[in-house]
Amino acid sequence: MYPGVHAARTPDQPAVIMAASGARLTFGELEENSLRLAHRLREQGLRRGDVIALFSGNDPRVFEVYWAAQRTGLYVTAVNKLLGPDELRYILADSGAQALFVGPGVTASAAGLSAHARVRYAVAMDSAPADGGEWHDYAAELAAGLTDSLDDQPRGGDMLYSSGTTGRPKGIQPPLPDRQVSDPGDSMVALFGDRLGLGPDTVFLSPAPLYHAASLRLCATVQALGGTVVAMERFDAEAALRAVETYQVTHSQWVPTMFVRMLRLPAEARDRYDLSSLRVAVHAAAPCPAEIKQQMMAWWGPILYEYYSSTEVAGVTWIGPQEWAAHQGSVGRAILGVPHICDDGGRDLPTGTAGAVYFERDARPFEYHNDPERTRAAEHPDHPNWVTVGDIGFLDEEGYLYLTDRRAFMIISGGVNIYPQEIEDALTVHPAVADVAVIGVPDPEMGEQVKAVVQVAPGHLPGEELAAELTVHVRSRLAGYKVPRSIDFVDELPRTPTGKLLKGDLRDRYRASVARS
Repeated sequence: MYPGVHAARTPDQPAVIMAASGARLTFGELEENSLRLAHRLREQGLRRGDVIALFSGNDPRVFEVYWAAQRTGLYVTAVNKLLGPDELRYILADSGAQALFVGPGVTASAAGLSAHARVRYAVAMDSAPADGGEWHDYAAELAAGLTDSLDDQPRGGDMLYSSGTTGRPKGIQPPLPDRQVSDPGDSMVALFGDRLGLGPDTVFLSPAPLYHAASLRLCATVQALGGTVVAMERFDAEAALRAVETYQVTHSQWVPTMFVRMLRLPAEARDRYDLSSLRVAVHAAAPCPAEIKQQMMAWWGPILYEYYSSTEVAGVTWIGPQEWAAHQGSVGRAILGVPHICDDGGRDLPTGTAGAVYFERDARPFEYHNDPERTRAAEHPDHPNWVTVGDIGFLDEEGYLYLTDRRAFMIISGGVNIYPQEIEDALTVHPAVADVAVIGVPDPEMGEQVKAVVQVAPGHLPGEELAAELTVHVRSRLAGYKVPRSIDFVDELPRTPTGKLLKGDLRDRYRASVARS
């Protein structure tokens, strides 16, 4: 299904509401505007398999562009609005985007992009960048678009880029499905529609940036099934609770960092809002510390569902609140792909032993665009249809997957493997810690030593006394060799707007500092 089906039935139902401003886009408007844009894209010469780059803050028009692409067989490349000019030009070049849509909040960053070699059609939703380039006005393009029915509406797809936390972003361009946009068979609908109970009565709160794979895909799934998306312009802990009450939100999607920030609100703020409409709160994107999840379920009730996947969709696991109570810390059992845990040589490891997480699929599930070396590096040495995105974990006897860390961030100290995630989980629950990263830094004797970098919560003072308190806290929970040898305090840790820690940047900064000393 796609939103046009619901536009015919309930044209006045909101397809998207902006949480703070209350701006609404109905299904009828979404259908008409995406149709007008689809005509304009075809008139500009774009054909099935071509790429649209979408560079914008959260805005209802994002969905008009998205569904225009979906009904004309085009790929949408939603671009992180925080990227710098060189990174933007790289993604435009690598994706081969022939059309570029620029939305609010990024006008200055988009300067000069209309002149990119491959871009033939550049459209500004608000004021155009003052770069002298040829920019089309979005409203004028909508007005010029036809509303005649399209006889052929091949289903498009997304070509998204990994967040680049361990290097340059990698583009994932899956094959386009051989069907019309209105035909059944959408994989996201199949995976999550029934599991989340999505339908026309769904009111879905999306607090994250819409350029993020999880946000964009799940919001589109809600709209495909006739539900309403409530998109926050930006995440704020108390504003999110207010949005749940204001719009009677039934479903929501979060990352663990958001849980931590909501739990740190004063009790009077947390108790101020009526959250009784919430039926499902799904979280993903990063492992959630077990104690944080327990606190959330004590507050919201047993409505937390979790899935584990990636931009590449190598595989997907799923776990509900009742299962999680019996398998605390797990990200669930596979609902797409067969998981394997392997050592560095590709050999299967026994139950309970941590190793590289591979997913077996019937065929190779993805390729990195223009990067055969990275594609080969993701494949199992003996089975090309087993792939990994670099996570480390183990399976229990019932097939539940537990993640321990990213391979790139594992610390090797004195020949012993140390996984930063469990140390971060231990520190996260301390009331003085607002945010934390654990990294390995060079050590002349041990090779690497464990360092914690902490952002202090309001009302607490950084310094030697707090460092000693945190050290005792970790030692009471973990083995001695996992206790940080040093703790640094910073004003803020580098994170993406989706909550993903840019640990590679932080680690490189410290290693460079050691090299200079």
